[in-house]
Amino acid sequence: MFRLGRRPSRRPRRRPGVRRNRGAFPALAVVALGMALSSACATVPPRDTDNICAIFREKSDWLNDAEAARKRWGVSEAVQLAIIHQESTFQSKARPARGSFLWVFPGARPSSAYGYGQVVDGTWALYQRSTGRGGASRSDFGDVTDFIGWYAHSISQVTGIPKSDAYRLYIAYHEGPQGYKRGTHKAKSWLPKIAQKVKTRAARYQNQFDGCKDDLPRGSWWPF
Repeated sequence: MFRLGRRPSRRPRRRPGVRRNRGAFPALAVVALGMALSSACATVPPRDTDNICAIFREKSDWLNDAEAARKRWGVSEAVQLAIIHQESTFQSKARPARGSFLWVFPGARPSSAYGYGQVVDGTWALYQRSTGRGGASRSDFGDVTDFIGWYAHSISQVTGIPKSDAYRLYIAYHEGPQGYKRGTHKAKSWLPKIAQKVKTRAARYQNQFDGCKDDLPRGSWWPF
């Protein structure tokens, strides 16, 4: 009797010159996961946003960034961080809340403001052109502190506002230097109240910073 048996399995032929690297994918996955975790950790807001000393102890690289901006543009670390706190509460990818369409559907955002400093597209593009920092990002803390220094310097040149005057500086930051000169802020009764909060926070940050700046750790440069 003829018995049907299994056909012998054929081992697939390897193409000449091609070697399988079974360890490549897991290695790439580990690297990608590590980069994702590192990126996530780098953008987490500080735990205590009311204390500038605690912020810089947790984020020592931020201290380097804020000091560099002060030395370049003459705007204190306290004023820089008070503005960032007001604009985004240190959320690196903050955006304005969307409106609603027919009370149900999400509508458009009121502006293109984005990142730590809530900078709109046009102003950020001007900063990039003026400073030659074409790769600067609104979600990078060091780029935003430099932007705040540059913008405050520009505001001071146009309006005469001292860089230490957090109250008027914030109003001009919000309205733009030309808007401030035209008095556009005078029609916004809520804006002085916000500016007063920034002034109060900047003063508190400065008092805290004066007492701890000599003891704070400085971040180190690391290329990887």
